[in-house]
Amino acid sequence: MNKIYSLEKLTEVAIAIIAVAKNKTLLFYGEMGVGKTTLIKEICQQLEVKDRISSPTYSLVNEYQTSKGETVFHFDFYRITNEVEALDMGIEDYFDSNHWCLIEWPQNVENLLPLETVEIHLTLLESGQRNIHLK
Repeated sequence: MNKIYSLEKLTEVAIAIIAVAKNKTLLFYGEMGVGKTTLIKEICQQLEVKDRISSPTYSLVNEYQTSKGETVFHFDFYRITNEVEALDMGIEDYFDSNHWCLIEWPQNVENLLPLETVEIHLTLLESGQRNIHLK
């Protein structure tokens, strides 16, 4: 999937990501302010998360529950300085859980990521629109 979209089309983009994701580990790449957290919030809404969705910048991970009883983990590894921090928090257990794992700044823990993931690359265009590319 490679698409240019405006924020008005965010719901459509989130639905498309869920539909084409080959697994539940989604890696979000992009510069600060490109809309990674905003897109994750919309994906969570489409998964019917009941909880308040916020960035886990300081806690590293937030856990949400959906109306269907599923668990969604939202990671933000922007502030992580060493992969040992992620190991200490039990990152492998999260990845092995078969729950949705939505990961911002995955490049900061790249040696710990599972082999089967969906990469989502976001770029902010001069027009204010975003380009999204899934690998």
